[in-house]
Amino acid sequence: MVEKKIVDLLVSGGQATAGPPLGPALGPLGVNTMAVVTKINELTKDYAGMKVPVKVAVDVEDKTFEVTVGTPTASALIVSELKIEKGSGTPNTAKVGDLTMEQVVRIAKMKRPQLLASTLKGATKEMLGTCVSMGVTVEGKDPREVQAEIDEGKYQELFSESD
Repeated sequence: MVEKKIVDLLVSGGQATAGPPLGPALGPLGVNTMAVVTKINELTKDYAGMKVPVKVAVDVEDKTFEVTVGTPTASALIVSELKIEKGSGTPNTAKVGDLTMEQVVRIAKMKRPQLLASTLKGATKEMLGTCVSMGVTVEGKDPREVQAEIDEGKYQELFSESD
């Protein structure tokens, strides 16, 4: 059986380099680090400016590798959607942005494969929870208020195609 070494990394989309954390992790495996870096950057270029989880599986015998790209963190997707630097340091008092329900649902759809939620509605409520901790309002309201509205049946049209 062929032995594969798995290296899990968090890289900036489209900006991986042969330096740490990649170089030191891959160097001992004898794989062509630059080839791996090039592949990672090619696969993550759409996530520029976001931290993206990447898994590199290296075949230790023939030095071939496979790169699998995960989805950026929910907070990275929210930051990107709002085009802001980062979430609020004091989310209860300082608000950093406002998302529409459509944007929250779109982020929930991107993240859904990694979430525990079994429905798009549940995934959206998880993203609203992330908005709470980041100081992001939704449709001008506290995300917790929007979660309650979802429970009351509001925004149903946004979830109808998949639930």
